[in-house]
Amino acid sequence: MQKPTFSHLERAAKLRRTILSTAVYLLLGIWAIFVLFPFYWMLLTSVKSYASYNTEYIPRFFTLSPTLQNYTDAFSAVPLGQYFLNTLIFTVITTALMLVIIIPAAFAFARLNFRGKNLLFTLILALMMIPSELVVITNFTTITNLDLRNSFAGLILPSVASVFYLYLLRENFAQIPDELYYAAKVDGTSDFKYLCRVMIPICRPTVVTITILKVIECWNSYVWPRLITDDQAYFLVSNGIQEIRENGFGRENIPAMMAAVVVISLPLIVLFLIFRRQIMSGVARGGTKG
Repeated sequence: MQKPTFSHLERAAKLRRTILSTAVYLLLGIWAIFVLFPFYWMLLTSVKSYASYNTEYIPRFFTLSPTLQNYTDAFSAVPLGQYFLNTLIFTVITTALMLVIIIPAAFAFARLNFRGKNLLFTLILALMMIPSELVVITNFTTITNLDLRNSFAGLILPSVASVFYLYLLRENFAQIPDELYYAAKVDGTSDFKYLCRVMIPICRPTVVTITILKVIECWNSYVWPRLITDDQAYFLVSNGIQEIRENGFGRENIPAMMAAVVVISLPLIVLFLIFRRQIMSGVARGGTKG
């Protein structure tokens, strides 16, 4: 019996790799279809007229007469532009304050030595075990007692700290060799200057990732703004969708609702596409130790 030659083994291995790659890409393609289909359906529905949508007893996966009237209605039925401005103010201020708080805190836990550091950090991490519903109740009572309802301060203050982002940034700071810090101290560099000129530039992907994730979190925030504001002047885009549904178009005008959702979702999609590499790099760096 003739033994298989090297070329035969190489072709067999190449065939196996081809089959495996084809199967992987096929599964990824199927998964992508399931993930992207809701967005396609949202966009498709937003360009269908109200009459054509209601006459579809069997949903159609295309339209021959697209219209942009629903987008005009989305801005005319309710002050959606004002909701965008409120959300932008809330997102920018909240994200900036969070970075001002967690960057020095992460530096202190990663580099400085003080009594009770590990115990304090453990207690902070333990806060992640508390159900978010309990935190919402506590925050609502506190903000109400401070008479900060229907104000940007009431919206912003409970969201400026994040245990998860603090942990992620602290783990990244801890990966920077101690020798850099000791060398900087020998040169007379202050802790603040070392943080700004060494640690933040090295961990820039993680800082960018935290910033983008916080922006997305603020933009999608719904429960807390819904609880703490009942004045339309402080509604965010997430609350604006509910306002559109209840008081704008009525519950039956789904195409106009979908148009509003597309307008609100578009900034986040563009933001992710622009910074996707930094986000992936920051998340991967946060999961690596050493």
